[in-house]
Amino acid sequence: MQGIRHIIFDLGGVILNIDISRTARAFEALGLDNFGKHYSQAHVSTLFNDLETGRVSEQEFVDKMKCVLPEGTTDQQVIDAWNALLLDYPVARLQLLQQLRNHYDLFLLSNTNAIHMKAFNKILERERGIPSLAAFFDKTYYSHLMGCRKPEPEAWQMVLDENGLKPEHTLFIDDTLPNVEAARALGIQSVHLQSPGTVLDIFKPKK
Repeated sequence: MQGIRHIIFDLGGVILNIDISRTARAFEALGLDNFGKHYSQAHVSTLFNDLETGRVSEQEFVDKMKCVLPEGTTDQQVIDAWNALLLDYPVARLQLLQQLRNHYDLFLLSNTNAIHMKAFNKILERERGIPSLAAFFDKTYYSHLMGCRKPEPEAWQMVLDENGLKPEHTLFIDDTLPNVEAARALGIQSVHLQSPGTVLDIFKPKK
């Protein structure tokens, strides 16, 4: 952490527990075969990419998903299946953010979408009584509001430029290797968080 003044966090798999297989199973239960072919952490189809960059609206996404699902599938069933991957916020991770904010500028940079953003903020409010993740960060950046997504260099550049951050003084933490590699190419010090490790392990005092 020597020389680090700013930290950029990914959300899913770093702060928020997620399980993409739950959404795959939920859509398959609705009648969509091989959801993983269209969406995975390493690959997204055009529809999901467009949702995560704000090129299609929530309703357009739901309508397009219903086109490949059995007749009679409701909007809410699609939304519930899409949100099934969102799990919980371990309290120790939220406490870590509160502690780090006393010493560093904290930012969130997440590939996400309007449907998930509503849902993960609701989870936070239900579990912790906090209405938004904005409470933990100096600024939050969500791909669907930015118009670009990781690993596009523009995603990090927006965070750096808008906040006057120097890459060499910035740490980025993500659980997806291509994102980490893209950040490193911009000169940002980056950590690839790999299971079973958690974000807490990065900040454990060295013995």
